[in-house]
Amino acid sequence: MNFSTWISIYMPLFVVFFIILPHQNKIRKYILFKIKRRKGLITMSNDVIKKYIGKKCKITTGSLGTTVVGKIVEVKENWIEVETRKGNELINADFVQSIKIK
Repeated sequence: MNFSTWISIYMPLFVVFFIILPHQNKIRKYILFKIKRRKGLITMSNDVIKKYIGKKCKITTGSLGTTVVGKIVEVKENWIEVETRKGNELINADFVQSIKIK
């Protein structure tokens, strides 16, 4: 077999296995990540929230949920303790959509 037949046989296989399939897997993972994030299956890391202990913030728990304005006192497991004007409130970190630092 000469060189041109090797290229004609193995080049399409190379393109499929080393270019097209990895790209499709990457796109599939990205789409699944977007779907999980949209459904709320990906939770916020507590390490991110722990950086803001002692700072005044506005925590939103969704369009139909509540908005809490106050100072983050403590973060344990999935709960955030916030000191507001009315007193201390506990918020489940699984339902937090956004935190804005003031």
